[in-house]
Amino acid sequence: MFNFKTLQKNKTVRYGVPMLLLVVGGSFGLREFTQLRYDAQKIRRRLDPSLEAKVNAEKQSVMLEEEYEKMQKVNLDEWKNIRGPRPWEDSKEYQEQQRSRLSKKD
Repeated sequence: MFNFKTLQKNKTVRYGVPMLLLVVGGSFGLREFTQLRYDAQKIRRRLDPSLEAKVNAEKQSVMLEEEYEKMQKVNLDEWKNIRGPRPWEDSKEYQEQQRSRLSKKD
């Protein structure tokens, strides 16, 4: 039915099939190379023992309790709200004006 000479003369078989194989094969090849890259990064990214102790979930609850105790010590009833400067305003000058206004009101 089809002989070898007619397949060689067909442009689809001559140029299309190798191109298709290159694209599909290249996709699989690139997937393997990128997987090697990510595996190597996992190996290099292991945590130090001291840092791993800080990340440990059991010790995080202790750290949260310490922060809660610190927040209880802070007196939140006597704070003053000072608006920050706008991008076009000089920050130090504006904050001094705000502080002087608040001190005059008290």
